[in-house]
Amino acid sequence: MALKSISPEKLRQYIQSHHEKSYLLVDVRQPEEYQQSHIPGARLLPLPELGRSLEQLTSNQELVFYCRSGGRSMAAAAMTEEEGFKGTIYNLTGGMLAWDGASLTDFPRVALFAGQHGVEKYKTAMNLEKGAQIFYQTIARDHADQPWSHTFAQLAQAEEAHAKSVYRHWQQAGDLVEPFESIYNGLSGEVLEGGLPLKAALQKITAVGKDVCLRAMEMALQIEYAAFDLYRSLAHQSDTKASQEAFLQLSQAEKAHMQILITALDK
Repeated sequence: MALKSISPEKLRQYIQSHHEKSYLLVDVRQPEEYQQSHIPGARLLPLPELGRSLEQLTSNQELVFYCRSGGRSMAAAAMTEEEGFKGTIYNLTGGMLAWDGASLTDFPRVALFAGQHGVEKYKTAMNLEKGAQIFYQTIARDHADQPWSHTFAQLAQAEEAHAKSVYRHWQQAGDLVEPFESIYNGLSGEVLEGGLPLKAALQKITAVGKDVCLRAMEMALQIEYAAFDLYRSLAHQSDTKASQEAFLQLSQAEKAHMQILITALDK
């Protein structure tokens, strides 16, 4: 299959319109470049390591490569095609220099899940969802007289729905679990999905003077993008198909949250 170029604008539309299971966004720069800034949800696979890792790229996903300006990613795309990859391969025109969509600094906070397996991993994911729920509930309650508060009330409900989704995956994994309410009510929610402490996030919102609506939505977008990035990374690192599916489903839902916020900002 011939290589295809994709512009930053088309890539933003592509990410929004495609399910998380259908594509893999690959950053072929060096780790320090990725840490400085990367597209949310991208997997880091430096170009010098690509040849040793091609077997990790499955042909049932479309591949989108990017780098700083487009040169390294074009080489990566050509190398992958030369190795007989059968799926669609895209190269981001202009790379990060041309990208004007959302970007993140630092690595996804996968350390939150370090060394965890089974019960612990599911419980941590549920706790992150609860942290976001408390954050959104607090904003909705403190600004209940504002017309935009319903957006945060809607997101709070969605976060609890996410936690229930995690619980269902936990059940399907075959572990013996308590009822959802028993587990969820016992969680503290002290950390948000992006790794930011809940207390620090609420203090930032309290300290905002003017433009509370805009600042709260900006912070919410940062949280959702970080959560999307985290769950995509966890999916890449999952050692079972069931776990990978669970985290991809969560990243798909976080993407829907981003769209809710972007639509609200437009209004």
